[in-house]
Amino acid sequence: MSENKEVTKAAGVVGAATLLSRIFGFVRDMVIAWFFGAGLAADAFFVAFRIPNLLRRLFAEGSLTVSFVPVFTEYLTKRSRKEAFELAGSVLRILSVILAIVSVVGILAAPFIVRIIAPGFAVSAEKFEITVLLTRLMFPYIFFIALVALCMGILNALGHFAAPALAPVLLNLAMIGSVFGLSPFFERPVIGLGVGVLIGGALQLALQVPFLIKKGFFFWRRFPWYHPAVKRIGKLMTPAVFGSAVYQINILVGTLLASLLAEGSISYLYYADRLVQFPLGIFAIAVGTAVLPSLSRQAAAKDIDALRDTFAYALRFVFFITIPAMIGLIVLRVPIVQLLFNRGAFDATTTRLTADALLYYALGLWAFSGVRIVVSTFYALQDTKTPVKVAILSLLANIVLSIFLMGPMRHGGLALAPSLSSMLNLTILIWFLKKRLGRIGARNILKSVGTSIAASIVMGLALICFLSNIELQGDINTIRLMMYVGLSIVGGIVIYGGLSRIFKSKELTAVVGMLRKD
Repeated sequence: MSENKEVTKAAGVVGAATLLSRIFGFVRDMVIAWFFGAGLAADAFFVAFRIPNLLRRLFAEGSLTVSFVPVFTEYLTKRSRKEAFELAGSVLRILSVILAIVSVVGILAAPFIVRIIAPGFAVSAEKFEITVLLTRLMFPYIFFIALVALCMGILNALGHFAAPALAPVLLNLAMIGSVFGLSPFFERPVIGLGVGVLIGGALQLALQVPFLIKKGFFFWRRFPWYHPAVKRIGKLMTPAVFGSAVYQINILVGTLLASLLAEGSISYLYYADRLVQFPLGIFAIAVGTAVLPSLSRQAAAKDIDALRDTFAYALRFVFFITIPAMIGLIVLRVPIVQLLFNRGAFDATTTRLTADALLYYALGLWAFSGVRIVVSTFYALQDTKTPVKVAILSLLANIVLSIFLMGPMRHGGLALAPSLSSMLNLTILIWFLKKRLGRIGARNILKSVGTSIAASIVMGLALICFLSNIELQGDINTIRLMMYVGLSIVGGIVIYGGLSRIFKSKELTAVVGMLRKD
């Protein structure tokens, strides 16, 4: 099987698992909202859960995996599986000790951490106390999830993607189950939800063990405490952590600026961002995760021609999917928001304002996706500094654009700014990559993108014509609205797929092969 087929197959596995996880994530949010509402307990839980989640994004998925995979793959390619496993075992030992220390420090420092993350909670003794308790309870979650990230790196490099991709499903199921099975037995029911987070973390790690054993990695074997390559992983990880921090700062800046606008602006941006993250997670992040081991193997083997080909294929593939997704979100933004959120206090005005934010976020979907692929290529080349430098420039551009656009466009400007800065980010990254690799298959990429844009525009016009002939205003029946949205999505896929076939798109062939599991 060719490397591109491997990438497509892996992306399909990760994408399907991510879709399942996102669905259970929505169910989890609905259950938490139903059981705890938006009061003291919910506020305390979300703040306490945000702390280990932030560490996860910074140090686990955000930097550990992308720093470990290229070095581990190099050992697999150039040396032997035995030496590669010695490296992995050394990282596992060192990481376990560091995570245990971090967990203990986090538990002891919980009051101080809560005062920094949520200073307003100190006003209410009860709210502060329960938040500190939940923080102490859930802080060890970082121990489990960081080890899951390491296991993901090992398994992905060995060609297995299903178990790591399915891990978040277990967290969601554990949290849902804890609400019904544990919370009623606690004086403070939210404690049960916190226990569910810990159970979910342990289950995610346990899921990886049998697959690692099947690949020949045995935890009980004696590994060296320190491996020389650990230092290289640390050097790669340092700028990668900073790059993840830049992304978190971007989110913080948007939230801070939105707080200066009319009430509800933060909520409009939050709900719109959740909708954009859905296709982004299923497609872009899936392809980025799937392509990293392939690119790392080619970089380790010094096969630059193959690396160029895989990069170009991954970029064409992700654009082939995200460009029509962008057009679809733009055209269907109102009925989609209406279907998912328009009930209770979420009225028609809120729907319209959230849809406005979705429009501007969606404009950058292709750029958000493209950045993920280009950054994975730099990581495969063991260059984590260039993406960070460009990310800082993108951050500055986002801040300037946000301040400039929030005046005339209000919250819409805060949604447009990250889209524009991401386009700038992608452009500069591709320029640096071309400078490093020489040619990158730009002609074929542009040809594929042009075909996707043409087919997407026709699809979008057809959807506009369909929507113009149906009534979407007022108290429309939810079943009818679901039917209209469903027909629009299915019809859009058929039109786009048919046009892509007429244009003889190679990416369509890859998608069909993935669905058929060829």
